[in-house]
Parts: sequence; structure tokens; C-alpha cells
Amino acid sequence: MAITSLKLQKRPYLSATEDFALGKDSPRAFLERCLELMAAIEPEVMAFEATDLDGARAAADAATGRWEAGHPLSPIDGMPIGVKDIIETGDMPTGMGSPLFDGYQPRHDAASVRALREAGAAVVGKTVTTEFAATEPGKTRNPFDTTRTPGGSSSGSAAAVGSGMLSAALGTQVVGSIVRPSSYCGVYGFKPSLGAINRGGSLDILSQSVQGVLAASLEDAWGVAYAAASRCGGDPGYDGLIGSAALPSARKPKRLAMLETPGWDVAEDGAKAALLGAVETLAKAGIEIVTRKQDKDIDQMERALVEALDLTRRINAYESRWPLNVFHDQDSSKLSKAMRDRLAQSIMIKPEQHRDALRRRGMIRAQHAALADRFDACITLSATGPAPKGMLTGDPVFAVPGSMLAVPAISLPVFDIGGMPLGLQVLGFMGQDAAAVGIAGGLLNILHAPI
Repeated sequence: MAITSLKLQKRPYLSATEDFALGKDSPRAFLERCLELMAAIEPEVMAFEATDLDGARAAADAATGRWEAGHPLSPIDGMPIGVKDIIETGDMPTGMGSPLFDGYQPRHDAASVRALREAGAAVVGKTVTTEFAATEPGKTRNPFDTTRTPGGSSSGSAAAVGSGMLSAALGTQVVGSIVRPSSYCGVYGFKPSLGAINRGGSLDILSQSVQGVLAASLEDAWGVAYAAASRCGGDPGYDGLIGSAALPSARKPKRLAMLETPGWDVAEDGAKAALLGAVETLAKAGIEIVTRKQDKDIDQMERALVEALDLTRRINAYESRWPLNVFHDQDSSKLSKAMRDRLAQSIMIKPEQHRDALRRRGMIRAQHAALADRFDACITLSATGPAPKGMLTGDPVFAVPGSMLAVPAISLPVFDIGGMPLGLQVLGFMGQDAAAVGIAGGLLNILHAPI
């Protein structure tokens, strides 16, 4: 059922900071509005595993003083933020969605959390994740309809932001864990390029995994990602997120590739119609939209993407052998069947088979990178349709290409299907995150959606 007692609305932060500087509002007052809503709806939505409201209030008070003095630590100083419970925090437990880690208390913050605190963020709590950020769902419900899934694995992050309890939250993605829940819960999801934000202190150590942001606005999504990456860098060996603190300027692209992906065959009719309607609007605005029927390179890309989900699952399984083997030895009864099956699969995969999968992934990435010479970005759906009934995490088929390709993927909450949100996905090119975000802003302007 829908939450009807209060009107839910997303709560962007950066657009409110002008009033902070003028003394018309404050980070503490902003936070209290979030917490008032949380008290009312969290029992139904169940987005959080743990909270530190005293700590968040103290951070908001300190930020209020800095805004009043005209010296905020960063544009996000005082922003109410959640941290996906796969990412370590020194002041709250990190349960990773598993009974094996009930009450587990890290000794320090993950790199991204430490960076956000340095930027002045008010960390409100730990948001629910699926088991080890994978398949087994948690307790969170979709705030638009509590009989539906919020998606996974960044379930609590999406639901908390989508309902207005937070302005933004950290998430992670290795298959579809930012893009899909963002779509289901009507928020902006930003999965940066591989390696853009340092993952130190997070269990998601698989080779496709990326930390990103689910936010109430595109501006907030970029602001949080930049605040983190500018202070903790990217993963070792990567350039990190390239850009500046300000939201990249909205830019109307000249030429886009529309990707059906393997998801087209299973997408709901309403979702297909929504995307095709958006394509028509963009074309009328002067953007050339090219499909597989018109271009052999796009058709070859579409054929390659047929492998995306299976290839990703095989690579993930092999790379999951540790720590699943030690978790299994510790207490196999506390692992879901999905995790036990993944461990069994990992044991069957030979090193040379894994190397072959990595080579194939590299070839597909190079094939996609070549499109950058002719296209500004690619667009597709973020999910097969609105959030389905029940608590399964949903089909990741539209989200997995961005993960496999290691490129920036942005879900824009521009569609409404029977009162439920659905995202338009923008896929950029590796390392060109600012350009992708700028294009996303340009599309929002044309589609008359808020940035």
C-alpha cells in the first residue's frame, strides 16, 4: 500500500543552501524536517539498519555555524546523508545484510565516509543493503507502494532518498545496484566510472564494483560524489572522478545512440512507450538519435551486450570465492542459498576460464569506447518497468551493461507508469563522468524535468 499519511517529496539540499547563507534556513532546521518525516514513515519503509541522530544533529549544528559565518567546508556542508550498510563506519555497526555480521562494529570509517565527514556531511545512518550487496533482499519497502520492492542492493539508500528522509546516500553497484533502485524509488542515481571513488573500507571488492550516489537531485548526486572523490581520491591506480565541485553545465548533445539492450524483450509495454516518447521529444529538439536498425556499430554493440549479464555473473562468482569460503566455514547456515550457490559456482570455474571472461569483457569495453568518436552518449531504460510487487530485487538487465562497460551510468527519474517512477538511463564513456552528467542535465531541460 502507498504511504498516504504524508505527502512524500524528494528533499534536495544544494538548492536550499542559498537560504542558509541568507539566514532564512539552516542545516539544523533542514535536518529536523528530514527526521520528522523519518519518525513518521520509517516504521513502514524500513530504510535504515542503524542511526546516529545525535551525531547528525551535532554535524548539522556545526555546519549551521559555518554557513552563518560564510565559511562552509564544502557545498554539501550539513547535508543529511545515509551510508549503505556494506560500507564501514566507525560510529555505527556494518552488518552487510548478513546475520554473520550482526552487531559488527568497525574501528574506523571507510575512505568515502571519512571524506564526506571532512566535507561537513551529517551522516544520519546506515541504509539497508541486500546480503553482501548481492541477491538476497533486505527488509526495506518501496515508499511509493510498500507492497513493492525498492530494488537492490542499495535498497535503503534509494527508499530513504525517494521518500524525503535524506537528501543523498552512498550506494554501490557491481550489476545494477544503484541504477535499478534509483529507478524504482524515483531518485537520481549516479554510478561513476570504475575506480572514480575510493572503495577502501567496503566489502564490495569485485572488479566491476563502484561506489556512487543516490540523490534527490542531479546537482546533489554530483556534489556528493565530487565531495568524496576530491578528498579520498579514486581506487588505487585510477584517476578518480574528474571535474569540479559545481554541477557540470547542462549540454544538449548532438548525437545519441539508443540501446535496446537484451532488456527490450522483457520490458513492459508502458516502459517501452515511455522511452520511445522521450526519444521523439529529444529528436524534435534537434538531437539525432540512432538505433541498431540504422547503424552497424550500434547493432554490433547490441549483440555484444547479450553476454553482459552472464559474463558479469561468471566473473562475480569467481571473484567471490573469497570471502564466501571463509564465511561458509564460519557458519554456512547464516548464508543464503544464493550465496552458497555462488560459492559452489566459484569453485567450478577454472582460472583460465576466468581469464577468458576478463579478455572478453575487455573486448566489449573497447568496442563501446570506439562509439565515443561518433556519439556523445547512449540512452536506454533504467529498468524493465516500475518496481514489481514483492521483495525480490528486480531484473538488472538494463543496468548491467553500464557495470560491465565500467562507464558512468545515470538514472534520471523522468517517467511515471501508473503512479510509479521509472528512470531514463544515460550511459557515458569511461572517465568522462562530467560530460555524461552535463548531457543528463541537458536531457532533463528538454524533457522538462527538475535537475
